[in-house]
Amino acid sequence: MDKKLRVGVIGATGYVGQRFVSLLENHPWFECVAVCASPRSAGKTYAEATGDRWKIDRPMPEYVKDLIVYGTDNIEEYVKQIDFTFCAVDMKKDEIRELEEKIAKLECPVISNNSANRWTPDVPMIIPEINADHAQLIEAQKARLGTKRGFIAVKPNCSIQSYVPALTPFLGNGIKKISVCTYQAISGAGKTFETWPEMVGNLIPYIGGEEEKSEKEPLKVWGSFAGDHIELACEPVISAQCYRVAVQEGHTAAVSVSFEKKPSIDEMIAAWNGFESEAVKLGLPSAPKHFLQYLEEDNRPQPKLDAMFENGMGVSVARLREDNIFDYKFACLSHNTLRGAAGGGMLTAELLTAKGYITAK
Repeated sequence: MDKKLRVGVIGATGYVGQRFVSLLENHPWFECVAVCASPRSAGKTYAEATGDRWKIDRPMPEYVKDLIVYGTDNIEEYVKQIDFTFCAVDMKKDEIRELEEKIAKLECPVISNNSANRWTPDVPMIIPEINADHAQLIEAQKARLGTKRGFIAVKPNCSIQSYVPALTPFLGNGIKKISVCTYQAISGAGKTFETWPEMVGNLIPYIGGEEEKSEKEPLKVWGSFAGDHIELACEPVISAQCYRVAVQEGHTAAVSVSFEKKPSIDEMIAAWNGFESEAVKLGLPSAPKHFLQYLEEDNRPQPKLDAMFENGMGVSVARLREDNIFDYKFACLSHNTLRGAAGGGMLTAELLTAKGYITAK
C-alpha cells in the first residue's frame, strides 16, 4: 500500500478501544489520526482522558498521547479527519445503532466491535477466515443507506470465536447439536482484577445476554448470502452456558457436538492443523499463519500458556475424545480482546481494504 489509510477509534479510552490504539501502532496499512470518546473526554489529550485507566499490558503508544479527543456529540468534525473508523463505544444499543448509521451516512465506513448492529439484516458479521464472502452484503446496505462508500460491518461476540472456528471445518459433516459452556475472562467485561477485586478467586455463572448471543450468532456466521441479507443456517441447534471466571485474558469453551456424518478423531485433528485461511492468502497483516492448532497435552489449552498463540489471533483446540451423549467433546481457547475483539476488528478492516470496500477519501 503506497499510503496508509487514516483511521480513528471511537470509544478509544475503553478496554477494547485501548487495544485498537495499541494494534494501530506501526500498522503497515493504517495510521490512527483521531480518537473519539464520550463528551466528558472531549478537548482533552488522549493521555489526560485515559488518566490512570490504561489497562493494556504494554505502554501507551507515544503517537496517541497528545491526540485531542473528539466527543461523540461532535461526530461530524471527527469523521472529516479519517478514511474509516473502528467503533467500540460504551452506549445504549439504540444510541449505538443511531451513531453508527449516522457515521456511515457521512460516507465513513464503520468497523464495529459493538453488538448493536449484528442483527441488522444488511450488516455483515464477519470472521475473515470463515465467512469473508459475507462482505458482498455491503453493496445492499449502501443502496439502503444511499451512500457511495459509507457502511457498517461488525465482528461477532468474542466468546463464539473460541469454538465456532473449531467447528467450521466440519460443516460438511452435518453438525446437528452443540452443547457449549464458555469460561470467559474478566477483560470481556472491560475489567482488571484491580478494578474488579471481587472476581479474585471467584466465578459468576451469568453474563447478561451472552447465552443468547452464543446460541444465535453462529447461525449468521454460518449462513449464506441472499442478496440483501444473510439466510441463517438451519442447523445446528446450540445450547450455551456462559460463566465469568477469574482469568484476565482468554475465553475457554467446553464443547460437545453430534454429527450427521461422524468424522474420525484423526480426521478432525488433521482438519484443525491443516486449516487454510483466505486471510493468509490475501496477505492481511494481522492474519495468523496458523488459525487453528491442536494441542496433544491433556492439560491444555490454558489461558496463561495459549491465549497469545499467533499473537493472540489463533485458536487452540485440545482434549478431543468420545462422548457418552454426543459424538465428541473437546476444549477450545481464544484471546478475547485480540481475536475476539480489537484484533478481529482489525483483521476485518484489512479484509475489507483488500477487497476494495475501504478506500482513501
